[in-house]
Amino acid sequence: MTRVARALWFTSSGKSEIRPVELASPGPDEVLVRTLCSGVSRGTETLVLRGGVPENQHGVMRAPFQDGDFPWPVKYGYLNVGVVETGPADLLGRTVFCLYPHQTHYVVPVAAVTPVPDAVPAGRAVLAGTVETAVNALWDAAPLIGDRIAVVGGGMVGCGVAGVLARFPGVRVQLVDTDPTRAAVAEALGVEFALPGDAAGDLDLVVHASATEQGLARSLELLAPEGRVVELSWYGDRRISVPLGEFFHSRRLTVRSSQVGTVGRPDRTYAQRMALALDLLADPAFDALITGESPFDELPDVLPKLADGRVPALCHRIDYRAAHAPASD
Repeated sequence: MTRVARALWFTSSGKSEIRPVELASPGPDEVLVRTLCSGVSRGTETLVLRGGVPENQHGVMRAPFQDGDFPWPVKYGYLNVGVVETGPADLLGRTVFCLYPHQTHYVVPVAAVTPVPDAVPAGRAVLAGTVETAVNALWDAAPLIGDRIAVVGGGMVGCGVAGVLARFPGVRVQLVDTDPTRAAVAEALGVEFALPGDAAGDLDLVVHASATEQGLARSLELLAPEGRVVELSWYGDRRISVPLGEFFHSRRLTVRSSQVGTVGRPDRTYAQRMALALDLLADPAFDALITGESPFDELPDVLPKLADGRVPALCHRIDYRAAHAPASD
């Protein structure tokens, strides 16, 4: 029996389409998953949509279950929540998260799926990849009790970091963004909000996630002596300038990178990191990160609007309820 699923492919600059995909029958160590919802990682998928992944980063940027090669055509994405329809008895009927692209059904190894805790709704679980990135960034940053912290850049990842930091004891957290509407998201997450010019200074730690030169410069300005910037932004093929003059040396500041491709603690595994991210999503405050939803069949029309801001979004969720069931022969 051949199952036919339907998947989104990025095909050229600003263009994508839904194509049929034949699925092999799952083997003894595999699962067949029916997708319930997926999430658009706006920053990364916009970069892929415009063909902006640098050639020397093609390997690093590959999604775990990507088909095709950059720039196009490529099947890309990594925020997928579904139900196991075929597989081991302990997973049958379970809701699972997988780092899989936008596709109606898929077959993957059992080890590639993580059961979603009962306390986490499927629709919120699409944020697992984002919260996993936040967890890794904070393992890299290692904040301390009483730290004064800002997250500069109120996009999907920045808000995810702020949401996790809000649960740290004794810290002061401020979300900094040029968009004043992010104040409502900050309030829902339980952190302060400020426009860049109004942000509090003398900070121990800044997590930068705005992907702009101005954001990085402001992050450095906000630091106290010996302060640290953890750089989470992904700039793709853009070159940026970093202000390393003025007070950078006199204050003994530090800029370090953080990237989710490597686990930020040597005593943890990828699986443990993902399981922790899903556990954290039991907090309904993270619902503030989901700012829109569209049916799967509308995804080729929605992606360019997300990319150019016509549809403003943190995490835009894709609903598969109306997607056609896979055919068989």
